[in-house]
Amino acid sequence: MGNMEKQNLNPESELEIEAFRSFLSSPPDGTPRELLDFFSAMGEHNLLPPSLFLETVEQAPVAISITDPEASILYVNSAFEQLTGYARDEIIGANESILSSNSTPSSVYQELWQTIKDNRVWKGKLVNHRKDKREYLAELTISPVLRADGEANYFLGMHRDITAMHQLEQRLKFQQTLTEAAINAAPMVVAMISAKRKVVLDNMAYKALQGDFRGVEPAELFLDSLHQEIGFDLGSPEKKQKEFENIEVCIESLSSTSPRWFACSGAWVAKVDEEAQSFFKAPNNDSGFLLFIANEITAQRQRVNEARLNMIRANMTEQQMVQTMREAISASIYKLQVPLNVIKAALAMPAPEHQCSLHATLQQALESGDDAMESLHAALPSPTLEQTANININEILHEVIKLSTDKLLASGVIVDWRPAPVLPCLNGRANALRGLFKYLIDNAIQAVKESELSDKEIRLDTRVINQELIIEVMDNGIGLPNSMRIKVFEPFFCGWQQAGEHSGMGLTMAQEVVINHGGSMEFDGGFLGGCRVFIRLPINDTGGEYADESTQ
Repeated sequence: MGNMEKQNLNPESELEIEAFRSFLSSPPDGTPRELLDFFSAMGEHNLLPPSLFLETVEQAPVAISITDPEASILYVNSAFEQLTGYARDEIIGANESILSSNSTPSSVYQELWQTIKDNRVWKGKLVNHRKDKREYLAELTISPVLRADGEANYFLGMHRDITAMHQLEQRLKFQQTLTEAAINAAPMVVAMISAKRKVVLDNMAYKALQGDFRGVEPAELFLDSLHQEIGFDLGSPEKKQKEFENIEVCIESLSSTSPRWFACSGAWVAKVDEEAQSFFKAPNNDSGFLLFIANEITAQRQRVNEARLNMIRANMTEQQMVQTMREAISASIYKLQVPLNVIKAALAMPAPEHQCSLHATLQQALESGDDAMESLHAALPSPTLEQTANININEILHEVIKLSTDKLLASGVIVDWRPAPVLPCLNGRANALRGLFKYLIDNAIQAVKESELSDKEIRLDTRVINQELIIEVMDNGIGLPNSMRIKVFEPFFCGWQQAGEHSGMGLTMAQEVVINHGGSMEFDGGFLGGCRVFIRLPINDTGGEYADESTQ
Protein backbone atom coordinates (compact mmCIF):
# COMPACT_ATOMS: atom_id res chain seq x y z
CA MET A 1 0.00 0.00 0.00
CA GLY A 2 3.08 2.25 0.27
CA ASN A 3 2.90 3.44 -3.33
CA MET A 4 -0.68 4.57 -2.93
CA GLU A 5 0.22 6.67 0.15
CA LYS A 6 2.76 8.68 -1.88
CA GLN A 7 0.06 10.00 -4.23
CA ASN A 8 -1.89 13.18 -3.69
CA LEU A 9 -5.28 11.75 -2.68
CA ASN A 10 -8.55 13.53 -2.13
CA PRO A 11 -10.32 13.10 1.20
CA GLU A 12 -12.81 10.55 -0.20
CA SER A 13 -10.00 8.34 -1.53
CA GLU A 14 -8.20 8.55 1.80
CA LEU A 15 -11.36 7.38 3.56
CA GLU A 16 -11.70 4.43 1.11
CA ILE A 17 -8.11 3.41 1.70
CA GLU A 18 -8.53 3.67 5.43
CA ALA A 19 -11.66 1.51 5.24
CA PHE A 20 -9.86 -1.04 3.11
CA ARG A 21 -6.97 -1.10 5.56
CA SER A 22 -9.48 -1.76 8.29
CA PHE A 23 -10.97 -4.58 6.20
CA LEU A 24 -7.57 -6.15 5.56
CA SER A 25 -6.55 -5.86 9.19
CA SER A 26 -9.78 -7.47 10.41
CA PRO A 27 -11.49 -9.27 7.51
CA PRO A 28 -14.92 -10.93 8.00
CA ASP A 29 -14.88 -14.54 9.06
CA GLY A 30 -14.59 -16.87 6.07
CA THR A 31 -12.96 -14.36 3.71
CA PRO A 32 -10.65 -16.47 1.48
CA ARG A 33 -6.92 -15.94 2.07
CA GLU A 34 -6.37 -15.71 -1.68
CA LEU A 35 -8.86 -12.87 -1.89
CA LEU A 36 -6.97 -10.89 0.78
CA ASP A 37 -3.67 -11.55 -0.97
CA PHE A 38 -5.18 -10.45 -4.28
CA PHE A 39 -6.46 -7.14 -2.91
CA SER A 40 -3.09 -6.44 -1.24
CA ALA A 41 -1.30 -7.10 -4.55
CA MET A 42 -3.71 -4.82 -6.37
CA GLY A 43 -2.82 -1.96 -4.07
CA GLU A 44 0.86 -2.55 -4.49
CA HIS A 45 0.60 -2.29 -8.29
CA ASN A 46 -1.17 1.07 -8.35
CA LEU A 47 -4.35 -0.44 -9.91
CA LEU A 48 -7.96 0.32 -9.02
CA PRO A 49 -8.67 0.58 -5.33
CA PRO A 50 -9.14 -2.94 -3.88
CA SER A 51 -12.26 -1.75 -2.13
CA LEU A 52 -13.85 -1.28 -5.56
CA PHE A 53 -13.49 -4.98 -6.36
CA LEU A 54 -15.03 -5.99 -3.03
CA GLU A 55 -17.91 -3.56 -3.41
CA THR A 56 -18.47 -4.73 -6.97
CA VAL A 57 -18.94 -8.30 -5.83
CA GLU A 58 -20.99 -7.21 -2.84
CA GLN A 59 -23.34 -5.05 -4.91
CA ALA A 60 -23.58 -7.36 -7.93
CA PRO A 61 -27.22 -8.15 -8.90
CA VAL A 62 -26.29 -11.83 -9.26
CA ALA A 63 -26.14 -14.14 -6.25
CA ILE A 64 -22.46 -14.96 -5.67
CA SER A 65 -20.96 -17.46 -3.27
CA ILE A 66 -17.46 -18.81 -2.60
CA THR A 67 -17.01 -22.32 -1.18
CA ASP A 68 -14.16 -24.63 -0.28
CA PRO A 69 -13.63 -27.88 -2.23
CA GLU A 70 -16.20 -29.60 -0.01
CA ALA A 71 -18.87 -27.03 -0.89
CA SER A 72 -18.80 -25.36 2.53
CA ILE A 73 -19.83 -21.72 2.12
CA LEU A 74 -17.09 -19.18 2.89
CA TYR A 75 -18.64 -16.03 1.43
CA VAL A 76 -21.97 -14.80 0.02
CA ASN A 77 -22.95 -11.38 -1.29
CA SER A 78 -26.09 -9.37 -0.60
CA ALA A 79 -27.91 -10.67 -3.68
CA PHE A 80 -27.40 -14.20 -2.37
CA GLU A 81 -29.04 -13.25 0.93
CA GLN A 82 -31.98 -11.62 -0.82
CA LEU A 83 -32.53 -14.55 -3.17
CA THR A 84 -32.25 -17.40 -0.66
CA GLY A 85 -33.66 -15.70 2.42
CA TYR A 86 -30.64 -16.76 4.49
CA ALA A 87 -28.69 -14.10 6.36
CA ARG A 88 -24.95 -14.11 5.92
CA ASP A 89 -24.21 -15.27 9.45
CA GLU A 90 -26.73 -18.12 9.01
CA ILE A 91 -25.33 -19.46 5.76
CA ILE A 92 -21.55 -19.08 6.13
CA GLY A 93 -20.10 -22.40 7.22
CA ALA A 94 -23.07 -24.36 5.92
CA ASN A 95 -22.90 -26.62 2.87
CA GLU A 96 -24.30 -25.51 -0.47
CA SER A 97 -26.57 -28.55 -0.33
CA ILE A 98 -28.72 -26.57 2.12
CA LEU A 99 -30.31 -25.07 -1.01
CA SER A 100 -30.80 -28.39 -2.81
CA SER A 101 -34.27 -29.65 -3.65
CA ASN A 102 -35.42 -33.19 -4.25
CA SER A 103 -36.93 -31.92 -7.50
CA THR A 104 -33.48 -31.95 -9.07
CA PRO A 105 -32.43 -35.41 -10.38
CA SER A 106 -29.33 -36.86 -8.76
CA SER A 107 -27.79 -37.31 -12.22
CA VAL A 108 -27.59 -33.51 -12.56
CA TYR A 109 -25.62 -33.21 -9.34
CA GLN A 110 -23.33 -36.05 -10.43
CA GLU A 111 -22.59 -34.24 -13.67
CA LEU A 112 -22.00 -30.98 -11.78
CA TRP A 113 -19.43 -32.51 -9.39
CA GLN A 114 -17.67 -34.43 -12.11
CA THR A 115 -17.28 -31.23 -14.16
CA ILE A 116 -15.88 -28.98 -11.43
CA LYS A 117 -13.60 -31.72 -10.07
CA ASP A 118 -12.08 -31.83 -13.55
CA ASN A 119 -11.39 -28.10 -13.09
CA ARG A 120 -13.95 -27.18 -15.71
CA VAL A 121 -16.75 -24.63 -15.53
CA TRP A 122 -20.25 -26.08 -15.08
CA LYS A 123 -23.32 -24.27 -16.37
CA GLY A 124 -26.81 -25.54 -15.88
CA LYS A 125 -30.11 -25.35 -14.05
CA LEU A 126 -31.07 -26.63 -10.59
CA VAL A 127 -34.24 -26.55 -8.57
CA ASN A 128 -33.31 -24.87 -5.26
CA HIS A 129 -35.40 -23.86 -2.29
CA ARG A 130 -35.23 -20.79 -0.14
CA LYS A 131 -35.10 -20.65 3.63
CA ASP A 132 -38.92 -20.77 3.73
CA LYS A 133 -38.78 -23.94 1.55
CA ARG A 134 -40.30 -22.22 -1.49
CA GLU A 135 -38.71 -23.69 -4.59
CA TYR A 136 -37.27 -21.70 -7.46
CA LEU A 137 -35.42 -22.52 -10.66
CA ALA A 138 -31.82 -21.37 -10.55
CA GLU A 139 -29.46 -20.88 -13.46
CA LEU A 140 -25.96 -21.58 -12.15
CA THR A 141 -22.39 -21.10 -13.21
CA ILE A 142 -19.78 -22.75 -10.99
CA SER A 143 -16.13 -22.03 -11.71
CA PRO A 144 -13.07 -23.50 -9.98
CA VAL A 145 -10.61 -20.92 -8.57
CA LEU A 146 -7.22 -22.42 -9.47
CA ARG A 147 -3.90 -22.02 -7.68
CA ALA A 148 -0.65 -21.57 -9.52
CA ASP A 149 -0.19 -25.36 -9.53
CA GLY A 150 -3.54 -25.83 -11.30
CA GLU A 151 -5.44 -27.22 -8.34
CA ALA A 152 -8.69 -25.72 -7.12
CA ASN A 153 -8.91 -24.53 -3.51
CA TYR A 154 -12.20 -22.68 -3.94
CA PHE A 155 -15.27 -22.62 -6.14
CA LEU A 156 -16.95 -19.44 -7.29
CA GLY A 157 -20.71 -19.82 -7.78
CA MET A 158 -23.07 -17.39 -9.45
CA HIS A 159 -26.76 -18.02 -9.86
CA ARG A 160 -29.97 -16.20 -10.57
CA ASP A 161 -33.66 -16.94 -10.24
CA ILE A 162 -35.12 -17.77 -13.66
CA THR A 163 -38.45 -19.09 -12.37
CA ALA A 164 -40.43 -16.29 -14.06
CA MET A 165 -38.62 -16.87 -17.35
CA HIS A 166 -39.25 -20.62 -17.07
CA GLN A 167 -42.96 -19.99 -16.42
CA LEU A 168 -43.12 -17.69 -19.44
CA GLU A 169 -41.40 -20.30 -21.61
CA GLN A 170 -43.84 -22.96 -20.43
CA ARG A 171 -46.80 -20.72 -21.18
CA LEU A 172 -45.39 -20.01 -24.63
CA LYS A 173 -44.86 -23.73 -25.24
CA PHE A 174 -48.40 -24.40 -24.09
CA GLN A 175 -49.75 -21.69 -26.37
CA GLN A 176 -47.70 -23.08 -29.25
CA THR A 177 -48.88 -26.64 -28.57
CA LEU A 178 -52.46 -25.45 -28.20
CA THR A 179 -52.24 -23.45 -31.42
CA GLU A 180 -50.69 -26.33 -33.35
CA ALA A 181 -53.30 -28.74 -32.00
CA ALA A 182 -56.11 -26.36 -32.93
CA ILE A 183 -54.68 -25.79 -36.41
CA ASN A 184 -54.18 -29.52 -36.99
CA ALA A 185 -57.69 -30.29 -35.73
CA ALA A 186 -59.21 -27.62 -37.94
CA PRO A 187 -61.14 -29.07 -40.90
CA MET A 188 -59.98 -26.31 -43.22
CA VAL A 189 -56.60 -26.15 -44.96
CA VAL A 190 -54.13 -23.85 -43.18
CA ALA A 191 -50.65 -22.98 -44.42
CA MET A 192 -48.05 -20.27 -43.98
CA ILE A 193 -46.42 -19.47 -47.33
CA SER A 194 -43.32 -17.37 -47.91
CA ALA A 195 -42.98 -14.80 -50.69
CA LYS A 196 -41.00 -17.44 -52.63
CA ARG A 197 -43.97 -19.84 -52.49
CA LYS A 198 -42.35 -22.08 -49.89
CA VAL A 199 -44.65 -23.62 -47.29
CA VAL A 200 -43.12 -23.02 -43.85
CA LEU A 201 -46.08 -24.24 -41.78
CA ASP A 202 -49.09 -26.39 -42.54
CA ASN A 203 -51.72 -28.50 -40.81
CA MET A 204 -53.00 -32.06 -41.20
CA ALA A 205 -55.75 -31.00 -43.63
CA TYR A 206 -53.07 -29.52 -45.89
CA LYS A 207 -51.00 -32.73 -45.72
CA ALA A 208 -54.09 -34.81 -46.52
CA LEU A 209 -54.78 -32.59 -49.51
CA GLN A 210 -51.20 -33.06 -50.68
CA GLY A 211 -51.80 -36.82 -50.61
CA ASP A 212 -55.00 -36.40 -52.63
CA PHE A 213 -53.04 -34.39 -55.20
CA ARG A 214 -50.45 -37.20 -55.40
CA GLY A 215 -47.56 -35.19 -53.99
CA VAL A 216 -48.21 -32.00 -55.95
CA GLU A 217 -47.78 -28.99 -53.64
CA PRO A 218 -51.31 -27.68 -52.97
CA ALA A 219 -49.96 -24.17 -52.34
CA GLU A 220 -48.75 -23.98 -55.95
CA LEU A 221 -52.18 -25.01 -57.26
CA PHE A 222 -54.00 -22.56 -54.98
CA LEU A 223 -51.72 -19.66 -55.89
CA ASP A 224 -52.01 -20.43 -59.61
CA SER A 225 -55.81 -20.59 -59.29
CA LEU A 226 -55.93 -17.30 -57.39
CA HIS A 227 -53.75 -15.70 -60.05
CA GLN A 228 -56.17 -16.89 -62.74
CA GLU A 229 -59.22 -15.87 -60.71
CA ILE A 230 -58.28 -12.45 -59.28
CA GLY A 231 -54.77 -11.76 -60.57
CA PHE A 232 -53.25 -12.39 -57.13
CA ASP A 233 -49.45 -12.38 -57.13
CA LEU A 234 -47.68 -13.36 -53.90
CA GLY A 235 -44.43 -11.79 -55.06
CA SER A 236 -46.00 -8.43 -55.86
CA PRO A 237 -44.62 -5.46 -53.87
CA GLU A 238 -48.16 -4.15 -53.51
CA LYS A 239 -49.22 -5.21 -50.01
CA LYS A 240 -52.89 -4.69 -50.82
CA GLN A 241 -52.68 -7.59 -53.27
CA LYS A 242 -51.77 -9.93 -50.43
CA GLU A 243 -55.17 -9.67 -48.74
CA PHE A 244 -58.24 -11.54 -50.00
CA GLU A 245 -61.29 -13.23 -48.54
CA ASN A 246 -63.62 -16.07 -49.60
CA ILE A 247 -62.37 -16.32 -53.17
CA GLU A 248 -63.77 -19.50 -54.71
CA VAL A 249 -61.35 -21.53 -56.81
CA CYS A 250 -61.65 -24.86 -58.58
CA ILE A 251 -58.81 -27.39 -58.61
CA GLU A 252 -58.85 -30.63 -60.53
CA SER A 253 -57.92 -33.67 -58.45
CA LEU A 254 -55.99 -36.45 -60.12
CA SER A 255 -57.49 -38.92 -57.63
CA SER A 256 -61.09 -38.08 -58.59
CA THR A 257 -63.09 -37.36 -61.71
CA SER A 258 -64.82 -34.50 -59.91
CA PRO A 259 -63.23 -31.09 -59.35
CA ARG A 260 -62.74 -29.77 -55.84
CA TRP A 261 -63.87 -26.32 -54.81
CA PHE A 262 -62.38 -24.17 -52.07
CA ALA A 263 -63.21 -20.78 -50.55
CA CYS A 264 -59.81 -19.17 -50.00
CA SER A 265 -58.77 -16.36 -47.68
CA GLY A 266 -55.33 -14.89 -47.05
CA ALA A 267 -53.75 -12.37 -44.70
CA TRP A 268 -50.25 -10.93 -44.68
CA VAL A 269 -48.18 -11.66 -41.55
CA ALA A 270 -45.04 -9.55 -41.08
CA LYS A 271 -41.81 -11.47 -40.57
CA VAL A 272 -40.14 -11.30 -37.16
CA ASP A 273 -36.67 -9.76 -37.41
CA GLU A 274 -34.48 -11.37 -34.74
CA GLU A 275 -31.25 -9.60 -35.68
CA ALA A 276 -29.62 -7.47 -32.97
CA GLN A 277 -29.05 -4.62 -35.42
CA SER A 278 -32.82 -4.34 -35.91
CA PHE A 279 -33.60 -3.69 -32.24
CA PHE A 280 -34.12 0.05 -32.72
CA LYS A 281 -35.61 -0.20 -36.21
CA ALA A 282 -39.29 -0.10 -37.07
CA PRO A 283 -40.81 -3.45 -38.18
CA ASN A 284 -40.48 -4.19 -41.88
CA ASN A 285 -43.98 -4.94 -43.12
CA ASP A 286 -42.80 -5.56 -46.68
CA SER A 287 -41.38 -8.98 -45.82
CA GLY A 288 -43.33 -11.78 -44.24
CA PHE A 289 -45.64 -14.67 -44.95
CA LEU A 290 -49.08 -15.30 -46.35
CA LEU A 291 -51.42 -16.94 -43.83
CA PHE A 292 -53.52 -19.00 -46.21
CA ILE A 293 -56.84 -20.64 -45.26
CA ALA A 294 -58.92 -22.75 -47.64
CA ASN A 295 -62.31 -24.15 -46.68
CA GLU A 296 -63.49 -26.92 -48.98
CA ILE A 297 -66.96 -26.23 -50.38
CA THR A 298 -67.07 -29.07 -52.89
CA ALA A 299 -70.27 -30.57 -51.41
CA GLN A 300 -72.10 -27.25 -51.45
CA ARG A 301 -70.83 -26.49 -54.93
CA GLN A 302 -71.89 -29.94 -56.15
CA ARG A 303 -75.44 -29.32 -54.94
CA VAL A 304 -75.51 -25.99 -56.71
CA ASN A 305 -73.94 -27.53 -59.80
CA GLU A 306 -76.44 -30.41 -59.73
CA ALA A 307 -79.33 -27.97 -59.81
CA ARG A 308 -77.54 -25.99 -62.49
CA LEU A 309 -76.84 -29.18 -64.43
CA ASN A 310 -80.54 -30.09 -64.36
CA MET A 311 -81.30 -26.70 -65.86
CA ILE A 312 -78.59 -27.21 -68.47
CA ARG A 313 -79.92 -30.69 -69.21
CA ALA A 314 -83.46 -29.40 -69.70
CA ASN A 315 -82.19 -26.51 -71.79
CA MET A 316 -80.01 -28.77 -73.93
CA THR A 317 -82.89 -31.22 -74.40
CA GLU A 318 -85.03 -28.40 -75.67
CA GLN A 319 -82.19 -27.12 -77.80
CA GLN A 320 -81.58 -30.62 -79.12
CA MET A 321 -85.18 -30.82 -80.23
CA VAL A 322 -84.81 -27.50 -82.02
CA GLN A 323 -81.49 -28.66 -83.45
CA THR A 324 -83.07 -31.88 -84.69
CA MET A 325 -85.77 -29.84 -86.35
CA ARG A 326 -83.19 -27.55 -87.93
CA GLU A 327 -81.20 -30.52 -89.19
CA ALA A 328 -84.31 -32.18 -90.61
CA ILE A 329 -85.44 -29.02 -92.36
CA SER A 330 -81.89 -28.28 -93.51
CA ALA A 331 -81.63 -31.81 -94.90
CA SER A 332 -84.95 -31.36 -96.71
CA ILE A 333 -83.76 -28.07 -98.15
CA TYR A 334 -80.48 -29.68 -99.15
CA LYS A 335 -82.19 -32.62 -100.84
CA LEU A 336 -84.90 -30.50 -102.46
CA GLN A 337 -82.32 -28.18 -103.90
CA VAL A 338 -80.87 -30.96 -106.06
CA PRO A 339 -84.00 -31.63 -108.23
CA LEU A 340 -84.73 -27.91 -108.38
CA ASN A 341 -81.26 -27.32 -109.75
CA VAL A 342 -81.92 -30.04 -112.36
CA ILE A 343 -85.19 -28.39 -113.34
CA LYS A 344 -83.48 -25.00 -113.63
CA ALA A 345 -80.83 -26.55 -115.83
CA ALA A 346 -83.47 -28.21 -118.03
CA LEU A 347 -85.41 -24.96 -118.41
CA ALA A 348 -82.25 -23.17 -119.39
CA MET A 349 -81.82 -25.51 -122.37
CA PRO A 350 -83.63 -24.64 -125.69
CA ALA A 351 -86.71 -26.86 -126.07
CA PRO A 352 -88.41 -28.03 -129.38
CA GLU A 353 -91.91 -26.69 -130.09
CA HIS A 354 -93.50 -30.11 -129.57
CA GLN A 355 -92.16 -30.08 -125.97
CA CYS A 356 -93.73 -26.75 -125.01
CA SER A 357 -96.16 -28.52 -122.66
CA LEU A 358 -93.26 -30.24 -120.91
CA HIS A 359 -91.49 -26.92 -120.56
CA ALA A 360 -94.58 -25.40 -118.99
CA THR A 361 -94.88 -28.35 -116.62
CA LEU A 362 -91.24 -27.99 -115.53
CA GLN A 363 -91.77 -24.25 -115.00
CA GLN A 364 -94.77 -24.99 -112.84
CA ALA A 365 -92.78 -27.60 -110.86
CA LEU A 366 -89.95 -25.11 -110.35
CA GLU A 367 -92.34 -22.49 -109.02
CA SER A 368 -93.90 -25.04 -106.68
CA GLY A 369 -90.42 -26.08 -105.54
CA ASP A 370 -89.44 -22.47 -104.88
CA ASP A 371 -92.60 -22.01 -102.83
CA ALA A 372 -91.75 -25.14 -100.87
CA MET A 373 -88.18 -23.88 -100.30
CA GLU A 374 -89.52 -20.58 -99.00
CA SER A 375 -91.84 -22.43 -96.65
CA LEU A 376 -88.98 -24.60 -95.36
CA HIS A 377 -86.74 -21.56 -94.83
CA ALA A 378 -89.57 -19.82 -92.99
CA ALA A 379 -90.03 -22.90 -90.75
CA LEU A 380 -86.32 -23.05 -89.92
CA PRO A 381 -85.92 -21.93 -86.26
CA SER A 382 -83.88 -18.76 -85.93
CA PRO A 383 -80.53 -19.03 -84.16
CA THR A 384 -80.14 -17.25 -80.82
CA LEU A 385 -77.36 -14.88 -79.83
CA GLU A 386 -75.12 -15.99 -76.95
CA GLN A 387 -72.93 -13.62 -74.98
CA THR A 388 -69.31 -14.47 -74.27
CA ALA A 389 -68.08 -15.01 -70.72
CA ASN A 390 -65.05 -16.30 -68.85
CA ILE A 391 -65.26 -20.08 -68.96
CA ASN A 392 -63.33 -22.88 -67.32
CA ILE A 393 -63.02 -25.65 -69.91
CA ASN A 394 -62.58 -28.29 -67.21
CA GLU A 395 -65.99 -27.33 -65.79
CA ILE A 396 -67.58 -27.51 -69.25
CA LEU A 397 -66.12 -30.98 -69.81
CA HIS A 398 -67.34 -32.13 -66.38
CA GLU A 399 -70.85 -30.99 -67.23
CA VAL A 400 -70.80 -32.77 -70.59
CA ILE A 401 -69.51 -35.99 -68.99
CA LYS A 402 -72.33 -35.87 -66.44
CA LEU A 403 -74.86 -35.18 -69.18
CA SER A 404 -73.53 -38.22 -71.05
CA THR A 405 -73.37 -40.51 -67.98
CA ASP A 406 -76.39 -42.62 -68.91
CA LYS A 407 -75.11 -43.15 -72.45
CA LEU A 408 -71.61 -44.00 -71.19
CA LEU A 409 -72.94 -46.53 -68.68
CA ALA A 410 -75.27 -48.10 -71.25
CA SER A 411 -72.36 -48.53 -73.66
CA GLY A 412 -69.94 -49.80 -70.99
CA VAL A 413 -67.46 -47.02 -71.75
CA ILE A 414 -64.80 -45.97 -69.19
CA VAL A 415 -63.73 -42.33 -69.17
CA ASP A 416 -60.07 -41.65 -68.41
CA TRP A 417 -60.07 -38.06 -67.15
CA ARG A 418 -56.66 -36.32 -67.27
CA PRO A 419 -57.19 -32.59 -66.73
CA ALA A 420 -54.65 -29.92 -65.97
CA PRO A 421 -55.17 -29.14 -62.25
CA VAL A 422 -55.43 -25.42 -63.03
CA LEU A 423 -56.49 -23.88 -66.33
CA PRO A 424 -56.74 -20.22 -67.34
CA CYS A 425 -60.23 -18.99 -68.10
CA LEU A 426 -61.27 -18.82 -71.71
CA ASN A 427 -63.47 -16.05 -73.05
CA GLY A 428 -66.10 -17.98 -74.96
CA ARG A 429 -69.69 -19.18 -75.24
CA ALA A 430 -70.67 -21.85 -72.76
CA ASN A 431 -73.59 -23.39 -74.68
CA ALA A 432 -71.62 -23.56 -77.91
CA LEU A 433 -68.67 -25.25 -76.17
CA ARG A 434 -70.97 -27.73 -74.41
CA GLY A 435 -72.41 -28.62 -77.79
CA LEU A 436 -68.89 -28.99 -79.25
CA PHE A 437 -67.75 -31.50 -76.64
CA LYS A 438 -71.12 -33.28 -76.65
CA TYR A 439 -70.66 -33.95 -80.38
CA LEU A 440 -67.12 -35.26 -79.85
CA ILE A 441 -68.04 -37.52 -76.93
CA ASP A 442 -71.10 -38.86 -78.73
CA ASN A 443 -68.91 -39.68 -81.74
CA ALA A 444 -66.34 -41.38 -79.47
CA ILE A 445 -69.07 -43.48 -77.83
CA GLN A 446 -70.36 -44.55 -81.24
CA ALA A 447 -66.81 -45.43 -82.36
CA VAL A 448 -66.09 -47.72 -79.40
CA LYS A 449 -69.54 -49.33 -79.71
CA GLU A 450 -68.87 -50.27 -83.34
CA SER A 451 -65.43 -51.63 -82.47
CA GLU A 452 -67.10 -54.37 -80.39
CA LEU A 453 -64.09 -54.41 -78.03
CA SER A 454 -64.62 -55.65 -74.50
CA ASP A 455 -62.60 -52.75 -73.03
CA LYS A 456 -64.16 -49.52 -74.23
CA GLU A 457 -62.32 -46.36 -73.25
CA ILE A 458 -62.47 -42.63 -73.90
CA ARG A 459 -59.71 -40.35 -72.68
CA LEU A 460 -60.04 -36.61 -72.12
CA ASP A 461 -56.96 -34.48 -71.58
CA THR A 462 -56.56 -30.71 -71.07
CA ARG A 463 -53.38 -28.65 -70.98
CA VAL A 464 -51.91 -25.29 -71.94
CA ILE A 465 -49.06 -24.86 -74.42
CA ASN A 466 -47.89 -21.48 -75.74
CA GLN A 467 -51.06 -19.55 -74.88
CA GLU A 468 -53.19 -22.26 -76.45
CA LEU A 469 -55.65 -24.38 -74.56
CA ILE A 470 -55.47 -27.90 -75.96
CA ILE A 471 -58.24 -30.43 -75.42
CA GLU A 472 -57.53 -33.99 -76.49
CA VAL A 473 -60.35 -36.50 -77.06
CA MET A 474 -59.18 -40.06 -77.67
CA ASP A 475 -61.05 -43.33 -78.07
CA ASN A 476 -60.04 -46.92 -78.81
CA GLY A 477 -62.82 -47.40 -81.36
CA ILE A 478 -62.81 -48.24 -85.05
CA GLY A 479 -60.63 -45.28 -85.99
CA LEU A 480 -60.89 -42.88 -88.89
CA PRO A 481 -59.32 -43.67 -92.26
CA ASN A 482 -57.17 -40.95 -93.82
CA SER A 483 -59.52 -40.79 -96.78
CA MET A 484 -62.36 -39.64 -94.51
CA ARG A 485 -60.54 -37.05 -92.39
CA ILE A 486 -61.87 -34.18 -94.52
CA LYS A 487 -65.11 -35.77 -95.69
CA VAL A 488 -66.46 -36.18 -92.13
CA PHE A 489 -66.82 -32.39 -91.89
CA GLU A 490 -69.20 -32.27 -94.87
CA PRO A 491 -72.84 -31.60 -93.99
CA PHE A 492 -75.05 -34.69 -93.66
CA PHE A 493 -72.17 -37.07 -94.21
CA CYS A 494 -72.52 -40.10 -91.93
CA GLY A 495 -69.95 -42.89 -92.02
CA TRP A 496 -71.31 -44.99 -89.16
CA GLN A 497 -72.40 -48.56 -89.76
CA GLN A 498 -75.37 -47.89 -87.48
CA ALA A 499 -76.35 -44.30 -88.08
CA GLY A 500 -79.11 -44.27 -85.46
CA GLU A 501 -79.71 -40.72 -84.27
CA HIS A 502 -76.67 -39.35 -86.10
CA SER A 503 -77.68 -37.03 -88.92
CA GLY A 504 -74.18 -36.30 -90.17
CA MET A 505 -74.14 -32.72 -88.86
CA GLY A 506 -72.27 -33.26 -85.55
CA LEU A 507 -68.70 -32.69 -86.70
CA THR A 508 -69.83 -29.93 -89.04
CA MET A 509 -71.36 -28.06 -86.12
CA ALA A 510 -68.36 -28.87 -83.89
CA GLN A 511 -65.94 -27.41 -86.43
CA GLU A 512 -68.10 -24.30 -86.72
CA VAL A 513 -67.96 -23.75 -82.94
CA VAL A 514 -64.17 -24.14 -82.90
CA ILE A 515 -63.71 -21.71 -85.80
CA ASN A 516 -66.03 -19.16 -84.16
CA HIS A 517 -63.77 -19.30 -81.08
CA GLY A 518 -60.69 -18.62 -83.20
CA GLY A 519 -59.39 -22.17 -82.82
CA SER A 520 -58.80 -25.28 -84.86
CA MET A 521 -59.73 -28.95 -84.81
CA GLU A 522 -57.59 -31.70 -86.28
CA PHE A 523 -57.41 -35.50 -86.28
CA ASP A 524 -54.15 -37.24 -85.45
CA GLY A 525 -53.27 -39.09 -88.64
CA GLY A 526 -50.55 -41.16 -86.98
CA PHE A 527 -52.66 -42.41 -84.10
CA LEU A 528 -53.19 -46.18 -84.05
CA GLY A 529 -55.78 -48.22 -82.22
CA GLY A 530 -58.62 -45.73 -82.41
CA CYS A 531 -59.05 -42.03 -83.02
CA ARG A 532 -57.58 -38.92 -81.44
CA VAL A 533 -58.73 -35.38 -82.11
CA PHE A 534 -57.13 -32.16 -80.90
CA ILE A 535 -59.08 -28.97 -80.18
CA ARG A 536 -56.90 -25.86 -79.97
CA LEU A 537 -58.42 -22.68 -78.54
CA PRO A 538 -56.49 -19.42 -78.06
CA ILE A 539 -56.59 -18.24 -74.46
CA ASN A 540 -56.54 -14.54 -75.37
CA ASP A 541 -59.54 -14.82 -77.68
CA THR A 542 -61.99 -12.03 -76.79
CA GLY A 543 -64.87 -13.14 -78.96
CA GLY A 544 -68.23 -11.35 -79.16
CA GLU A 545 -71.86 -12.01 -79.92
CA TYR A 546 -72.58 -14.64 -82.49
CA ALA A 547 -75.42 -16.82 -83.67
CA ASP A 548 -75.10 -20.08 -81.76
CA GLU A 549 -76.50 -22.69 -84.10
CA SER A 550 -74.77 -25.60 -82.40
CA THR A 551 -77.21 -25.71 -79.50
CA GLN A 552 -80.45 -24.82 -81.26
